[in-house]
Amino acid sequence: MAESETLECITEHERILQEIESTDTACVGPTLRSIYDDQPNAHKRFMEKLDARIRNHDREIEKMCNFHHQGFVDAITELLKVRADAEKLMGQVTDTNRKLQEAGREVTCQTEEVIRCRIQQRNMTTTVEKLQLCIPVLEMYSKLKEQLECKRYYAALNTMEQLEKVYIPRVSQYRFCQIMAENLPRLREEIKEISMSDLKDFLESIRKHSDKVGETAMRQAHQHRTFNSAVAKQASMGHYTKPVYSHNGQRHTHNDLLDNDTGDEEEADEEILTAHDLVDFSPVYRCLHIYTVLGDRETFENYYRKQRKKQARLVLQPQANMHETVEGYRKYFNQIVGFFVVEDHILHATRGLVTRAFTDELWNMALSKIIAVLRTHSSYCNDPDLVLELKNLIVIFADTLQGYGFPVSRLFDLLFEVRDQYNETLLKKWALVFREIFELDNYSPIPVETEEEYKLVVSRFPFHDPDVEKQDFPKKLPMSQSVPQIYTQVKEFIYASLKFSESLHRSSTEIDDMLRKSTNLLLTRTLSSCLQNLIKKPHIGLTELVQIIINTTHLEQACRYLEEFITNITNVSPETVHTTRLYGLSTFKDARHAAEGEIYTKLNQKIDEFIQLADYEWGMAESDGRASGYLMDLINFLRSTFQVFTHLPGKVAQTACMSACKHLSTSLMQMLLDTELKQISMGAIQQFNLDVIQCELFASSEPVPGFQGDTLQLAFIDLRQLLDLFMVWDWSTYLADYGQPSSKYLRVNPATALALLEKMKDTSKKNNIFSQFRKNDRDKQKLIETVVRQLRSLVNGMSS
Repeated sequence: MAESETLECITEHERILQEIESTDTACVGPTLRSIYDDQPNAHKRFMEKLDARIRNHDREIEKMCNFHHQGFVDAITELLKVRADAEKLMGQVTDTNRKLQEAGREVTCQTEEVIRCRIQQRNMTTTVEKLQLCIPVLEMYSKLKEQLECKRYYAALNTMEQLEKVYIPRVSQYRFCQIMAENLPRLREEIKEISMSDLKDFLESIRKHSDKVGETAMRQAHQHRTFNSAVAKQASMGHYTKPVYSHNGQRHTHNDLLDNDTGDEEEADEEILTAHDLVDFSPVYRCLHIYTVLGDRETFENYYRKQRKKQARLVLQPQANMHETVEGYRKYFNQIVGFFVVEDHILHATRGLVTRAFTDELWNMALSKIIAVLRTHSSYCNDPDLVLELKNLIVIFADTLQGYGFPVSRLFDLLFEVRDQYNETLLKKWALVFREIFELDNYSPIPVETEEEYKLVVSRFPFHDPDVEKQDFPKKLPMSQSVPQIYTQVKEFIYASLKFSESLHRSSTEIDDMLRKSTNLLLTRTLSSCLQNLIKKPHIGLTELVQIIINTTHLEQACRYLEEFITNITNVSPETVHTTRLYGLSTFKDARHAAEGEIYTKLNQKIDEFIQLADYEWGMAESDGRASGYLMDLINFLRSTFQVFTHLPGKVAQTACMSACKHLSTSLMQMLLDTELKQISMGAIQQFNLDVIQCELFASSEPVPGFQGDTLQLAFIDLRQLLDLFMVWDWSTYLADYGQPSSKYLRVNPATALALLEKMKDTSKKNNIFSQFRKNDRDKQKLIETVVRQLRSLVNGMSS
């Protein structure tokens, strides 16, 4: 068993030695490790085996060396022989090399020069090639600088784009190109800032130019409208001349208006300027293109719209005193028109910078503000001429913006409000005119000396009276000078009102309705108020009131001529269903009734003034035998006054006369029954009776024709019966017949008789202290006391 193990071990050692001999030394480690991993003491046996193998190899080397030693000796001998020849050859080679070096030194220098030149040539060629690549970049950059200096920013941006995308990538390895590439974003920002600064300058400049732009646009719109209006009128009228109308003392025809329009038409032949001619829009275009190229168009659009909205709000702010002059309104409209003309130009000249929705939003906002401003400021205006000019400006303003596509119907609706304001100012103005006419009127019939004077009056006022026409000159017309003046001024008012209706794009029927309504306001409110105030003035006497009644009668008759006047202007038949009628008839009737009432009042006041002059001696024993002086003066006054009433309508004069007599009768009755009057003598009664007789004589003398029988005398019947009762002392008859229709003293009231009798009873007691000793006086006192008791019983019976 031990022998077999020894044999295996030897075989293993042989294998290991073969591996060591045949493999690389780097792989010897694992092999040697396997020796130590085997049986104990195996490495000793391996070392022995290794030593044996080394000795074996040494022997083989020694054998080989011994075998080749002689050849080695022979080779050394031969080398020694060749040594001398080698040294000789070495010398020759060295000498040849020296000569060769000396001969090739110049060639080497020339070769080096050639090499150096070739290198330079190659470098120059490379440089030229690189420069050919760099020069376009530098040229483009230089071009960029020139464009920036010339403010050609849009072209500069295109140049930058070419530099970035085409030129710089070719030579991006050079530092100067890197610097250029780094500068381009900064230059872009500078261009944005500069273009934005230019836009701000443009926005500031456009505020200053808006006035001029708007003025030009409105003037062109006015010329266009005037030209179209003139052509339309010429076509519709042909050679027909409309009736002559007067305004502010000037006479006009429609042909005159055509002549004026022709003058405006000649102005229209001037060079037509547009917003582009007046404003340089290049900053807007340039800035828009720049921001578009830079990909920031939305920012630019938002900024532009925001700034324009701010400017719109500033433009819409009116000056505080705008309503004082038409120039204030004109400047306000010019700025607004200029603003929207610019926006319209921007809308059509650019693609999307502003949209129709944006401009419509701006216009709706502006329109609401404009209407509010005009409504407020026009209310402050009291001058109709200024309101009319404002209306013309609004029409031109609306026509101008309508030409640019903006809706303006609300402005024409506003004109109806302005028309009402215009009518109000006209009414105020004509109220002053009417007052001045009334103040300057002499309230006397118009004297005409010649036929020419008569025709002049008739040409101003439609007066037709066959009786007056038959009279010889000189003669007088029944109305005063205020009548033709009022009639003329009413026509002036109609023409002034017509001026506002022009250019409102309304039909003739609507214009006719406007004229009639405004004329009705003039008659029913302004003229009526002036007449009412005139009638109430204290300095207007009875003569003036009579003349006012006559005047209003003639003005009432002239109303139909005013309707014809309006019909001639509007060509609308008065038979049209919706035609408004003039209310002048009621106006003048009301004024006439007021004047009549004032006549009655003033007559009564005058009567009261005379009554206050009465100075009766109520305790007088007997009368003077003649009527009182104050009463005779009063009757003379009434006679002269009623003579003036001959021109009044019969009923007016009769009513005035009856009213005066009744008031006189009542005043005299009140004088008798005055509570402050405590005593009345029979003599005073007799004197009072004489005055009443004069009143009755006056009534019976028919101071005003038309009374039937003794109608006027009945005004004094109460006084007559009362005085007769006391004068006759017919108490038995009065008391016996009281309450019967056929009573002689039917109009005597028991209370009135009692009051007067009480005053006479007190007088009888105090006239004679010895009256109680006289039988007649005692009987009379008893009778008075008896009558007083009976009268009191009657009064008590009436009250119960």
